[in-house]
Amino acid sequence: MTDHVSADLYAQVQQFYARQMGLLDDGRPDDWADTFAEDAVFQEASRLNEPLRGREAIRESSRARKKRLDADKIDFRHWLGMLSVTPQDDGSLRTRAYALAMRVPRGGDLDIFASVVCHDHLVLVDGTWQVRHRDLHHDGSGRD
Repeated sequence: MTDHVSADLYAQVQQFYARQMGLLDDGRPDDWADTFAEDAVFQEASRLNEPLRGREAIRESSRARKKRLDADKIDFRHWLGMLSVTPQDDGSLRTRAYALAMRVPRGGDLDIFASVVCHDHLVLVDGTWQVRHRDLHHDGSGRD
């Protein structure tokens, strides 16, 4: 197994994340949740308890988050960078990226809300990449 992917596959993964984060930032929680595998596990950096398990739990959490943001009149934006993509023997991918989460009160100034490290396990389902496992943790948490 090689430790890198082709430029074409790397671009596909970048496009996946651009689309996925765009769905979240555009307030489309149902479509965003559909980018996760049915059996996905999502450990959010802000959750101190158990990870979200399954696409429907991720969908419910995302819908609730959208309602809170709408009520508070806040827009969120995400930026992913320093993406590394490592192929696995089974055809899946392991990725690591830095992510900035920014919030903008409508009519206000941008605030960097969080800086996290994102570790994903991506699987190909019917020709489309989906997240099977996501682990987010805040910078400075001692985890890499």
